[in-house]
Amino acid sequence: MRIALAIFVSLLATVPAAAAQRTATFSVPDMTCALCPITVATAIRHLDGIVSVSADVSAKTATVVFDDSKTSTAAIADASTKAGYAAALVKEQ
Repeated sequence: MRIALAIFVSLLATVPAAAAQRTATFSVPDMTCALCPITVATAIRHLDGIVSVSADVSAKTATVVFDDSKTSTAAIADASTKAGYAAALVKEQ
């Protein structure tokens, strides 16, 4: 029994920690038309680790759910900026 427990504990030590899903909201003030949110969301979706993107032209925001082991808020903001829409992190959960 002790041997089985020791093997189990050693196996747990080799399992990588689970990545956390995070949610971040970005201000994207240059979104002004119905196509802007599509462009922003498409640029962000191309990053690895993106779970979902919701861009809102009236609120001028983009809310992104992402895997923090594969991407970061800086990379998300950069993807939007490279698509022509500067983004700034407003809040992260």
